[in-house]
Amino acid sequence: MLELLQDYGVLGLFFGAFFAATVIPFSSEVLLTGVLIAGVNPLHAFFAATLGNWIGGLTSYYVGHLGRWDIIERWFGVKEEKLVKQKARIEKYGSLIAFFTWLPLIGDLLAIGLGFYRIDVIKSAIFMLLGRSIRFALWISLFYYVGERILQYKFL
Repeated sequence: MLELLQDYGVLGLFFGAFFAATVIPFSSEVLLTGVLIAGVNPLHAFFAATLGNWIGGLTSYYVGHLGRWDIIERWFGVKEEKLVKQKARIEKYGSLIAFFTWLPLIGDLLAIGLGFYRIDVIKSAIFMLLGRSIRFALWISLFYYVGERILQYKFL
C-alpha cells in the first residue's frame, strides 16, 4: 500500500481530493494521511490536497449553477416558496458560506446551493480555497504533532 501511495502520491492525492470534494462520499484526509506516512513532502501534499479539493468544490458549485428552478420544482417536488426561503438564507451570509464547504456531509450541498442561487463565484472561490487550505494545514500539523504514534494504538 505504501508503495502505491509513493508511486501515485501527490497525483493520486490530487485526484482523490478532487473526487472527495464532489458528491462522491470519500475522505481526502485518509489519503492525505496515507501519503504523509509514505513519506511524501508535506508541502507538496498540502498543495495537491488543497488544489484538488478546491477544484472539486468549484465543480460542485458549477453543478449547482447548471440547476434550474423549474426542474427542481417539477422533478423534486420542491415548491417555489421553499426555494425563495432558502435563497434568502443563503444570500444572508453570501459567499462566506463557501468557507464551510469542506465540512463532511453538508459541504457538497453548500457548494451546490451557492452555485444554484448564483452567489458571487469569485468571492465563493476565494472563501472555498481559504477554508480548504486551513483544513489541510491543520490536518498536516496534527499529523506531525501526533505523528505515526497513532499507528501504535490498538483500537480493537
